[in-house]
Amino acid sequence: MGERRGQVLQAAIELLDEVGLDGLTMRRLAGRLGVQAGALYRHYPSKQALLDAMVTHLVTPPEGAAPPLEGPWDDRLRMIAIGVRELMLAHRDGARLLSTFQQPGEEAVAAFHGLIAALAAAGIPAELAPVAVDTVMAYVNGYTTEEQARKVGHWPKEQRDAAFRAGLELIIAGIGSSSGARTAG
Repeated sequence: MGERRGQVLQAAIELLDEVGLDGLTMRRLAGRLGVQAGALYRHYPSKQALLDAMVTHLVTPPEGAAPPLEGPWDDRLRMIAIGVRELMLAHRDGARLLSTFQQPGEEAVAAFHGLIAALAAAGIPAELAPVAVDTVMAYVNGYTTEEQARKVGHWPKEQRDAAFRAGLELIIAGIGSSSGARTAG
């Protein structure tokens, strides 16, 4: 059952890239796999469960490839924000897909809490650290959603990247000044 579940997941990601989030239906996915739509529910109890599995699969780094969470807090936030944006841009409607995430797995929860703990250890007040992480992630998602909605080809990548990084730096500077924590960059 695990191997077939992986095949369903991979087919769903490929279908997302071809038809987008609105075109990703259980019926269309079943047709691609040559099965009845009801057969998919043996592997994923709902479309939402499939979407959550897709997000988890995409955001989970391959074994041994997790980014190190060492160094200054602002560098960690930058690295994660840039990485999440690149992941979203790698898939059609990637930002919209990530915003559908409802049931984070243990690994996603651990990564979120690890980043909060790293910020707190670097001097960000404990009550501000989760707000800082949420704010950065909301910025990444919002910016990338707009980018994908505007058909990114009309705006040169270098300009999009520069604008994204400028906004990210404003947020990081605000976090640093609100908390009194020093930034590396």
